[in-house]
Amino acid sequence: MNLPNKLTIFRVILIPFFVIALLLQPNNFTFRIVADAIFIVASFTDMLDGKIARKYNLVTNFGKFMDPLADKLLVCSAMICLVELNQLPAWVCIVIIAREFIISGFRLIASDNGIVIAASYWGKFKTVFQMAMVIVMIVALNNTVLTLIGDILMYIALALTIISLIDYVAKNKDVLKEQK
Repeated sequence: MNLPNKLTIFRVILIPFFVIALLLQPNNFTFRIVADAIFIVASFTDMLDGKIARKYNLVTNFGKFMDPLADKLLVCSAMICLVELNQLPAWVCIVIIAREFIISGFRLIASDNGIVIAASYWGKFKTVFQMAMVIVMIVALNNTVLTLIGDILMYIALALTIISLIDYVAKNKDVLKEQK
């Protein structure tokens, strides 16, 4: 197993530790800092594994499958925790997770037809803003300025989620056409 794939697996392994740190004592700032640090390290592995895989030609089918799944698991776990903590509206979480299901469905159909659909820049921006939103919201405990920044990041992430979905569907609508 190569280094990028190990980083992807490490990211998945960090998720339960992140969730425990965030939800165990949600009003304890120290636990929030620990949760944020875990989330930041996990997010950093997302950037790092892709760079290493491309630079050293270590792209694998496992990585193509697991890397986006690990990202979704990390971000969705964090958003569900933030809903539980009343820091993120459930409807925002639902919209973002629904987009992920739709895109995953598109990728599955495309894969069945021998087509690989690469991530777009809109999708990458969406992920960056979602991760930034989570990082800020975790430490925004009773801090008005950080709460405002988190809310702004939330609306930007939400807009990018919708834009990336529209872009993805528009560019790949032929995937849904029946093959004869």
